[in-house]
Order: sequence, then structure tokens, then C-alpha cells
Amino acid sequence: MNIKRRNKTFHLIRRVPKRYEAIEPRKAVWISLHTDSETVARQKAPTAWQNMVEAWEARLAGDGDDAERRFEAARELAQVRGYRYLSADRVAKLPREEFLERVGAVVLPDGEPDRIEAAALLGGAPEPGITVERALELYWTLAKDRTLGKSEDQIRRWKNPRIKAIRNFVAVVGNKDIAAITADDMLDFRDWWVERLATERLAANSANKDLIHLSDTLKTVNKMKRLGLALPLGNLSFKDSKRHKRERPPFSVDWIKTKLLAAGALDGLNPEARCIVLGMVNTGYRPSEAAGLLPEHIRLDHDIPHISIEPVGRQLKTDQSKRLIPLTGVSLEAFRQSPNGFPRYQESSASLSATVNKFLRDNGLLETPDHVLYSLRHSFEDRMLAAGVDERIRRDLFGHRLDRERYGAGASLEHKRDILQAIAF
Repeated sequence: MNIKRRNKTFHLIRRVPKRYEAIEPRKAVWISLHTDSETVARQKAPTAWQNMVEAWEARLAGDGDDAERRFEAARELAQVRGYRYLSADRVAKLPREEFLERVGAVVLPDGEPDRIEAAALLGGAPEPGITVERALELYWTLAKDRTLGKSEDQIRRWKNPRIKAIRNFVAVVGNKDIAAITADDMLDFRDWWVERLATERLAANSANKDLIHLSDTLKTVNKMKRLGLALPLGNLSFKDSKRHKRERPPFSVDWIKTKLLAAGALDGLNPEARCIVLGMVNTGYRPSEAAGLLPEHIRLDHDIPHISIEPVGRQLKTDQSKRLIPLTGVSLEAFRQSPNGFPRYQESSASLSATVNKFLRDNGLLETPDHVLYSLRHSFEDRMLAAGVDERIRRDLFGHRLDRERYGAGASLEHKRDILQAIAF
């Protein structure tokens, strides 16, 4: 990096990279470092050059045909030049001194204004419209912080209901510019859901999820893109009626003993799914938690064999979900058959539940039509309640939040093992 003194002030001298010849002829460029100290100049030089490169990049982007890209380029160029991007009407209302400073910054040596600089500093880049479908595309990047720690499968399941909500809205209202969405549009969408709830006997929560995901997508884009829109998204949710709620009943102790654990009852399941089902009997873990177990989380050689539910390569449902669960009875025997975890379901826990539920249904192993795999988790809690297990220990084993402040470390692994052995199959 060549630094030379010129008129008692140091300057950075570098040739323009070939990539930027369209903006600046490929010759030596002098950048004033505004100091007469060579030490300070060398400290400033890398930052000054980077600012110049960023400005060239923004100018190149501003020459494109894409309206959204041009607008973003104008904002970036304004920032590089030390200004905040403002629309033309807001620039016109600036104090006279600041307004003239911006005007002077866009004038070329020949007295003519630079078109790209003017777009950036004088608000000449029109703000592009964002359609509902485009808003969803932007949302994935703007809300990326919400996927941190999630596995690919968790991200897919996080995206799907949002995709569905936007698809439903567009089917009813159209792919409108979000700035053009009216209160009537939202009422039309709500009316469409009223019809579906009545004709398809769906739970109100189905409609509310669509409204929540649509609202979150539009609000996030509005906020993060600084659009300043007054979106008509409030007071649209449906009251959830209890008659629509579908409680999953627990399997009875007798059913588990005589049906699910009968000799050969689960032989038709693939080995990984069968192990997860049997493991759930005496641990009550969530199926997705079992699917995410890695070999190092299955500790069979420990004095007290156990599994460790950890947020490794995925995100747990709650902070309290991280926990140790002793392995006892049929659950311990099952994990001895699958000590390396369940790679088949590592990234597809939803397919695990679908596979198991279909098998149980096809083989007459569901106690009622409302029973599902998850019913084993409810059974586990009922068995602990019947055995008089302390609430703190129950919640710790389940990975549930305690409705009071936690004191102490809780029950030891040995204590938990003794409790579970007493109720294990």
C-alpha cells in the first residue's frame, strides 16, 4: 500500500482494480488521509481504501435495472459517504446548510451532478414496492436470528406454516404490494377462514396461526426495512372454543402391558422407530428429542445408564428441556439395541411420528382413535402422579418449567433412577 506526502498531507495511492474501470479509469487514485503523520496515515490507509471499494461496489449495484437493488445500493452509498439515506421530500426539508452540503457532494469537477451520487445523497432512488410474496422472501433473511441453533429439520418445520399462511392470503387477496393492503383485505381473509372453520370443522387455532404468521412476516419486513407503513393487522384473531380442542389421552397401564409390550407387537416397525417407542415408555421424552440424540448422549456405560437431552445441532423446545433421564426396564433394553442414536430420523422427526402412528393404527395398537405416539408421554406423567412423585422431580424429568423459583440442583441421577425403576415396565 503506497503512502506519499503531498502538500504536507499524506495520501494513499493505489491503482483502480480492473473490476471498477466502468466507474473510475484504471489509473492511480489519490485518497487524502488528512494527516501529516506517517504513522497515523498508515493506520488510516486500510479503512480509507475499504471505504472507497465499498463506494464503488454500491455505485456498480446502483447501475443495475432491479429497483430494489438500486434502492439498497443508494442507501449503502449514502452510508459510505457519511450520510443517512433520506427520500427526496425529506432531503428538501433539511436545514439549508445540510441541504447545500449534500448538493455539493454530488457535483462533479465539470459542474454537472453525478447521477448515482445524487440518487444516494438527494433521495433520487425511488423506494421499490414489496409484494406479499416478496416480503416472505425477505423475511427469511431478516428473521434469520430466529433460526439460530435450529437443525435443518427444525428450520423446515419453522418455515412451512409461514409459507402456508402467505400462500393462503395470496389465494384470497392476491399478491398485493404490502403498502396497498387494506383493512377490507384483512377482513376478506378472515371471512375466508370463517367459511373454512364452519365447513371443514377446523379448530380456531388453525386460522389464528395463519393470522399470526402473516402478521409477523409483514411486521418484521416493515420494521427491518424501515418502511414506516401502518399495516391493518390488529384484532382479527378467533376465540378458541374448547369443543375444538383435541386432548391426547394417555395409554392406560393395562394397554401398555398387554398390547404395546406384547411379544412381537412392535416387530413390524423398523429398528430405530421401535427403539424410540420403547425408550419413550419409561422416559416420557418428546419423539423429536429422541430423534436428535447423538451417540455421546446415550450413556450406557455409566454407573447409572441414562440419556442426555441437549441442544446440539438443534434447538430444544424450552430452556428446561435440557436434562438427564435415567434408563430403566424396556427403555434401557431398547437403547442397548441402538447405542448410536437414530440417524434415520436425525433430520426428520416429523416422519418418525407419522411412521409410528400409521403402524399403531394399522395394527390395532391405538387404544382409541384419539391416541397417538405422544400419548405415551401423557401415560408417563400419569404413572408418576399415581406413584406420588414430587412435582419438582416430575417437571425436571419432563423438561417443564417450574412455576416458582428453583432452589438447589434437584434430584440426583441416582434418585431419579430409583423413582423410575419403581414404575418401569
